[in-house]
Amino acid sequence: MPTTTQGFFDPHTWTVSHVVWDHATHRAAVIDPVLDFDVKSGRSATTSADRVVAYLKEHGLTVDWILETHAHADHLSAARHLQQRVGGRIAIGEEIRQVQATFKKLYNLERSFLPDGSQFDHLFRDGEGFQIGETSATALLVPGHTPADMAYQIDGDVFVGDTLFMPDVGSARADFPGGDPVQLYRSMRRLLALPPRTRMHVCHDYPPNGREPRWQTTVAEQRAHNIHVRDGISEAEFVAMRTARDATLDVPVLILPSMQVNVRAGAWPPPDDNGVSYLRIPINLLPVHTG
Repeated sequence: MPTTTQGFFDPHTWTVSHVVWDHATHRAAVIDPVLDFDVKSGRSATTSADRVVAYLKEHGLTVDWILETHAHADHLSAARHLQQRVGGRIAIGEEIRQVQATFKKLYNLERSFLPDGSQFDHLFRDGEGFQIGETSATALLVPGHTPADMAYQIDGDVFVGDTLFMPDVGSARADFPGGDPVQLYRSMRRLLALPPRTRMHVCHDYPPNGREPRWQTTVAEQRAHNIHVRDGISEAEFVAMRTARDATLDVPVLILPSMQVNVRAGAWPPPDDNGVSYLRIPINLLPVHTG
């Protein structure tokens, strides 16, 4: 069935959230919603997510799914806020358990936090099919950026999260815990094996040379022009480039607040006895680059 896709760009985190909806039923999925967070003050806001809510209401859409492509390190997820406003099941790939185990140890999270994926309503297996109204969709495991990255193939579109960026930006980093540039290359080639006319939607854009943000391309354009993984670039060449480049990258500004929220499906940590939730900062544990 025909679908419509609408992107919402957040200039503070360079993140794109997507709404996909089925024309026949007006059922929808929201992909990678953003919760605004000011790291200096520790205050959150829902401006970005409320733009999505307004669009859903304007078009009379019922939300079936709130889909996370992975546990993001560069923004906090608004999945829980969105669910409270418009419903829907929060879903992510089943390998999130591995990411939860890693970050439970890093933050020394409370004993009641179980790294079993139970914080999410559904965990997708690789190749699992699901429905958005009458539209069929498939979850694809694309590890490398993190072990749990998923892409979602919906109608003639694929939503790739951080695995691929626009052709003039390239690819995601692979130096987060559990990341692997070899896996990343193979995941990207899996996506680039989709039909050439497949529309590809990215989760971030970092526009070079002053161009305006964009988040839609095609498999054919990526294969011809992606600066990191176009046709003809070998696995060994990509791994060498990605490893050298990652060694120069700073830690993302929001990684410490975001991960302890995002492994909880967008929920805050349980409040202390004073009713306030606190985010933890591990001292001298995250690596720094030497570039």
